[in-house]
Amino acid sequence: MDPLIKLQVLDLIKPIHIPLDWLETNQAHIFKSNLPGLQKEDVKVQLEGGVMRISGEFKKDEVGINDKWRCLERPHGPFSRRFRVPENVMLDQMDADMTNGVLTLTIPKVAETKLNVRLIDISEN
Repeated sequence: MDPLIKLQVLDLIKPIHIPLDWLETNQAHIFKSNLPGLQKEDVKVQLEGGVMRISGEFKKDEVGINDKWRCLERPHGPFSRRFRVPENVMLDQMDADMTNGVLTLTIPKVAETKLNVRLIDISEN
């Protein structure tokens, strides 16, 4: 079997994994994913029922009719990544940015409400 054909068959079996970093600060949850070669138009971000989904497709370079790929290691094909969004966030204020192939999702946290503590005097009977 041609090594290239074997490589393509493995791609069909194994989905494309897109790595995801998650940083929690005092103000927000920040998610970053490297999507090299993609533009913002190539990526879809959806939120449904507290689950975030990042999807898109890495396209294979076009080659001439007589050209043959000898090695094809960069990912190509559709991808999808899902994760549950934390509960302490303001989803209506979420920001998405795509710069130099890095998708950054910033979701501000809900401001913590501090309990008012009041000292109660105890009277004597």
